[in-house]
Amino acid sequence: MCRNIRPLFNYVPPSTQADAQAAALQFVRKVSGSRTPSRANQAAFDHAVEAISHEVWTLLNTLTTAAPPRDREAELKRARLKRQHANPVGP
Repeated sequence: MCRNIRPLFNYVPPSTQADAQAAALQFVRKVSGSRTPSRANQAAFDHAVEAISHEVWTLLNTLTTAAPPRDREAELKRARLKRQHANPVGP
């Protein structure tokens, strides 16, 4: 999975449509192998981002869980600590 795509389901505060759009953009960039499409491919690229964003948003609004929502800030702190421990800066 693309490193820049983050889980969006079951968080406090809840994910937004902008979060779904950003994830869709990262996905399309990864799949297409292009950060910025050529003019000839711009319409197809934009269409794919919009379609995937819509489906992600639909998915997020249809999923259910009995698990308590995760705290987004706590998850980010835990991920930062994990990265620091994986890549310690030595003398």
